[in-house]
Amino acid sequence: MGYKKLDIWQRSRELVIDIHKMSLNLPKFELYETGSQIRRSMKAVKANIVEGYGRRHYKNDFIRFIIYALASTDETIDHLETLHETGSRKDDTQFQQLHERLNILSKMINNFLSSVQKNHKSTR
Repeated sequence: MGYKKLDIWQRSRELVIDIHKMSLNLPKFELYETGSQIRRSMKAVKANIVEGYGRRHYKNDFIRFIIYALASTDETIDHLETLHETGSRKDDTQFQQLHERLNILSKMINNFLSSVQKNHKSTR
């Protein structure tokens, strides 16, 4: 099974695309600051899932990169909330949809992490 079959990778891929598109419609003063940050943090989620999967035979590395993916998801949520709270992103519907999808992804990554950790402990 390749990483592209992982639900967390598929969801992160969809969010990378949608957040990228959303960030390009920010006011010019946010485009290169928070816009750049939210694009990079969301792309880091997907990249860390891929890198962790590539190191899956080294369980501690696998776990560490999934933790990085979870942390990058939290960072992306924070950037999205900041854009909304400062009025830089005024589309309430889009904010709610992205926020909900990020929260779901966060829960999924957390569950995936718990599963990997559980399997890691049972193989020691």
